[in-house]
Amino acid sequence: MSETAKKRQNLYRIVAVGLMAALVYIGNFMEIRLNNDARVHLGNSMCLLAGLLFGGINGGLSSGIGGALYDLFNPAYVLSAPYTFFSKFSMGWVAGKINRTGIKSEFKRTLIAAICGQVTYIVLYLGKSFIEQLILGNPVETATTVMVEKAVTSCINGVLAVIIAVPLSIAIRKALRASGFKALIDEKPESKGYFTPVTIALTAFAVIVTAGFGIRLSAEKKIQKAEAEKEAAYQQQIDDLTYQLEYLYEQMGIEPPVVEEVSE
Repeated sequence: MSETAKKRQNLYRIVAVGLMAALVYIGNFMEIRLNNDARVHLGNSMCLLAGLLFGGINGGLSSGIGGALYDLFNPAYVLSAPYTFFSKFSMGWVAGKINRTGIKSEFKRTLIAAICGQVTYIVLYLGKSFIEQLILGNPVETATTVMVEKAVTSCINGVLAVIIAVPLSIAIRKALRASGFKALIDEKPESKGYFTPVTIALTAFAVIVTAGFGIRLSAEKKIQKAEAEKEAAYQQQIDDLTYQLEYLYEQMGIEPPVVEEVSE
């Protein structure tokens, strides 16, 4: 491949990653809220679509960047952005890697790739939720209940993502082969196994992020416990003083003063 062709392909790669990351980001806003924590959205379908179309690394980066950007711009999820990048990257990467295997049937290969990518994400997401509950000091039963509740929504999102991404990727793939994206669509992954510099770096990143997330939750739990203990100590002091005052009033035969409420 000539130098000009390499530069052109790298340009198409950047455009593909940026475009799919934008679709993942926008897909997260196409949602139906079930409650404060649970929602059904189209973000996962775009993550799978990115991996199915453009392969492991390109699809993974699109998924991770788009998902992390949504979290970063949402105050409710901003602290989860690093882990979201890892889990969404894993979904796109697994889907993209499997979709470049030698299974002859395009539909069967795409379907298996989409299911495996979605299952990977669900396992990572539910695992994080379970560990988070344990770090917060909740019993295993509570952590399991929370995980099961989130599993229902995750499975709905997963089924919806597979139903949308599989036929859409097959249809779009045919159109993209007639454009400058053909080289990316048909790009064969290099046979380096799973332990590449990228996967090693992402694994290290995930471990560091998970550890940091755990430390933060543990610190918050300690602060909450200390505040609760301090509040309980103050309440005990107030109760003791109230008891002593009532005892003195009783011994001296004095009626305690009535505190009148001051109307505003």
